Amino acid sequence: MRRTRRPDSPVTRIRRGQAAAVSLSALVALTLASGPAAARDDTRLGGISWEADLSASATEAGDVSRTGSGIRLQNSGPAPVSSRSGRGQGTVLLPPHALDRAVDVITPDLDATVPTGAQVVVDVRGRDGLGRWTEWREARKDSPALLPRAVTLVQTRITLVSGTDGAAPAVGSLRLSAVLEADPEKSLAAEALTASVYATREGLVGGTTANGHVIVPNDHFVALPSRRGLSPKGSGQYSVRVCGPTRCETAPVWDVGPWNTRDDYWNPSSVRETFKDLPQGRPEAQAAYQNGYNGGLDGSGRRVLNPAGIDLADGTFYNVGLNNNGWVTVTYLWTGTGAPTTSFPTWGTAVNIRQQPTSASTRVAQLPGPTTVRVQCQVHGQLVEADGHSNDAWSYLPDYGGYISNIFIDVADSWLPGVPNC
Repeated sequence: MRRTRRPDSPVTRIRRGQAAAVSLSALVALTLASGPAAARDDTRLGGISWEADLSASATEAGDVSRTGSGIRLQNSGPAPVSSRSGRGQGTVLLPPHALDRAVDVITPDLDATVPTGAQVVVDVRGRDGLGRWTEWREARKDSPALLPRAVTLVQTRITLVSGTDGAAPAVGSLRLSAVLEADPEKSLAAEALTASVYATREGLVGGTTANGHVIVPNDHFVALPSRRGLSPKGSGQYSVRVCGPTRCETAPVWDVGPWNTRDDYWNPSSVRETFKDLPQGRPEAQAAYQNGYNGGLDGSGRRVLNPAGIDLADGTFYNVGLNNNGWVTVTYLWTGTGAPTTSFPTWGTAVNIRQQPTSASTRVAQLPGPTTVRVQCQVHGQLVEADGHSNDAWSYLPDYGGYISNIFIDVADSWLPGVPNC
């Protein structure tokens, strides 16, 4: 049974026999309110593609130059040197690109010149309807990026690394395409992961981090062995809370290391980029050092000399109470959703999911028919009327990156029981 309410009357029940009439009138109201966006597809939203504007104003790190409509890593004069690789490196962070539908799978079509030993890496991330950024995911044409949840804003990061002889890579153009392949089995942990890991002091004052920050004395940041949680220069969008012997500090992730560069050990095995047979929260370097995992070597074939899973800049290292390398407790603050999800049945056909809790907002996805959806939170939004009844509650669906009117949630209450406010 669906329970809806009128603005000035007691709660009223709708009998299941009325469902067809309610569905038709409600869908007509929502379609008329949506404007041109609703006319793009008949039953569901398909893919979308766009050309990345490489000449757009963007944050840059390293010696990157413009070449007409493209970019290249400079190889003349002193080369920018990353603090770890010793090779020229530059990063371009393009402005976020707003989409008119939700997506979670992104494929790049890259036109680039890549000399022997050089690299061009395209990473993408997205922001969902609750304003949260996902982790970065590398995107390749033969291996699209699968984001951990549906998003309606996509940002692209291009990293260029010189060859062993200093030869510079260049990018002529980049086109991105995206679709929504909502997977109800995606992991949405309620709490951010906390793990005990071995910390080392980064030092390297005067060096350059992976996001272009020049390290200063008594600096405050950390390095983790994956670019998936790397913050843009100067930001704390991906931060950790480090607790040492005497105190805790929240610090941004500004560098990549120690030991590995593709070991996002804070993720579950289902989405961990490499070393998937290790348990969540256990760095590869720790397993290699303590248990001989991978023959005691890191991902680059180097003998692992300590179990470090995090590097601390000098200021952070001493502030949490370390005098020598040692164990700390780390919370990876961007992981988890902060709230569990609850599944509910829906009713009606061609039910629109909106970017915001209003029928005038952009339609980002559509439910073709009755199904089961996961609800993370709910808000009071636009009042939706159907067959003389109304409901102003909307539920946020993390698998679709948008909101659905609770009038289409097939339960007895208009305000879903046990579901928190957004």
